[in-house]
Amino acid sequence: MRKFEKISFEQFKKDVEDNKELYETYSLPRRKTKKSAAYDINALIDYELKPDETVLIPTGVKCTFPDDEMLMMVVRSSTGFKYNVRLVNQVGIFDADFYNNEGNEGHMMIKLHNHGKEIYSIKIGDSICQLIFTKYLTVDDEEEITNERKGGVGSTGKRWVIWNYMKN
Repeated sequence: MRKFEKISFEQFKKDVEDNKELYETYSLPRRKTKKSAAYDINALIDYELKPDETVLIPTGVKCTFPDDEMLMMVVRSSTGFKYNVRLVNQVGIFDADFYNNEGNEGHMMIKLHNHGKEIYSIKIGDSICQLIFTKYLTVDDEEEITNERKGGVGSTGKRWVIWNYMKN
């Protein structure tokens, strides 16, 4: 099952602001047309992104989906094309275990950088990024992986390096 959910209000207070009305009224990602491949994420609050500035934008959203899928985040085509604003990592990849693991509720964040020459304004409700579900494949002779995610962005790489070092 694939499902977008709001983060808890406790997490919302930490990552966004202590505003129950905003929490209760923001919308979850949705497709804008019946043939859209991606789900648009909308801004929770207003932002102004100056030239050569980077901003971390909370979405208030987490997502559950099957273990053999990933959720890809990309900037909207028009945002990059018209304004030269991009995701800092170009493409964000969320694994199924990003959702509600031991050290992370699964709050998906957006980090944008303005490579343009003009201020890029984002208003509440504007579509910022798109989310695309996709299946992935693994190699047939892969050894069993027993590591489990215990955190958010960047947590799998740190544990693998330590585990691999200790193994050798």
